[in-house]
Amino acid sequence: MEIYLDNAATTRPYDSVRRIVSETLDSDYGNPSSMHGMGVKAERYVKEAAEIIAKNLKAEPKEIIFTSGGTESNNLAIIGTALALKRKGNHIITTVIEHPSVHNPLLFLEENGYRVSYIPVDSLGRIKEEELLEAVCEDTILVSLMYVNNEVGSVLQLSELSRKIKEKNPSVYIHADAIQAFGKYRIYPAREGIDLLSASGHKIHGPKGVGFLYVNSKVKIKPVLFGGGQQKGMRSGTENVPGIAGLGQAVKECFSDLEERIRKLYEIKEYFISQLGEIEGTYVNCIGENIKDTAPHILSVSFEGIKSEVLLHALEDKGVYVSAGSACASNHPGLSGTLKAVEIRKDLLDSTLRFSFSGFTTREEITRTVEILKELVPVLRKYSRR
Repeated sequence: MEIYLDNAATTRPYDSVRRIVSETLDSDYGNPSSMHGMGVKAERYVKEAAEIIAKNLKAEPKEIIFTSGGTESNNLAIIGTALALKRKGNHIITTVIEHPSVHNPLLFLEENGYRVSYIPVDSLGRIKEEELLEAVCEDTILVSLMYVNNEVGSVLQLSELSRKIKEKNPSVYIHADAIQAFGKYRIYPAREGIDLLSASGHKIHGPKGVGFLYVNSKVKIKPVLFGGGQQKGMRSGTENVPGIAGLGQAVKECFSDLEERIRKLYEIKEYFISQLGEIEGTYVNCIGENIKDTAPHILSVSFEGIKSEVLLHALEDKGVYVSAGSACASNHPGLSGTLKAVEIRKDLLDSTLRFSFSGFTTREEITRTVEILKELVPVLRKYSRR
């Protein structure tokens, strides 16, 4: 029995996604920029996907830019707006727990004369609001915040934060890295004061290598890829029609049963936490009084006295697949900056695993995982003390 609990890294595609991807590869393989019938068919897939995504964001299809995934979406949002607004200011605000696809573009901008403020978080992974608002100034052009943290599942109340930021400086753009949030929440960017929003296909049972960036039509942004001028010049390069078609289908399926699926995910998460309580020296991270203040699909757990990599591979040998950090960053993540930022005990920094669930995860799989952990943890602790 194989148990896949690494859904924050990637998800199994829906059957309907595999079918539409195959269809566009096998028969409707035209270039959407071609003027003949095959091109028109291909273009239709792209338009339909944009319409599906826009509908679920309560946005306009013209506000959707297709990309190669979350990393490109974040780079385009951050670098593109920074370049477009360089005459208005050079100050950008973010948090200390952002994904590398946000953090590294900001390092690049710092090297090129921009000023970046990194706001700390509390022990539950929530941004320190007072320090955030203090950092907003006349020169601030962009605030980039992660909607859901990919390691510990903390959730930012972006609607409220955006309102307060814009009260202080109405011209500031808000960028939401929603790569772990899209498909888990109903997000309406215009209502929530979000000007740019990044999402990725393979996090929601779509294909890898495709994502999108929502850009409010009032936002000034410059492209970072240049070429044939596809997507109204905002993202040159022949569109990945199979990926885009698969992404559109994944979004359609994801939102068709959203509330019921999320309810089941929280049930699984609560059940897992209750069962983990029976294992001595086990600590669940960044969960406050209300579990629904955290993302439904991510759970960070520390196992005292056991290296995370050792436990990860021991679980793998039993057919259980989890993560010791963000697989999007590296398969050799080292010590997590996020865990340091939320002040996990130093001796637990390298003893923490991330379990992440999807609509395919079952209660029986969680029961079996806990049984395996109950077998492994005492043995590995004993071995590590030698």
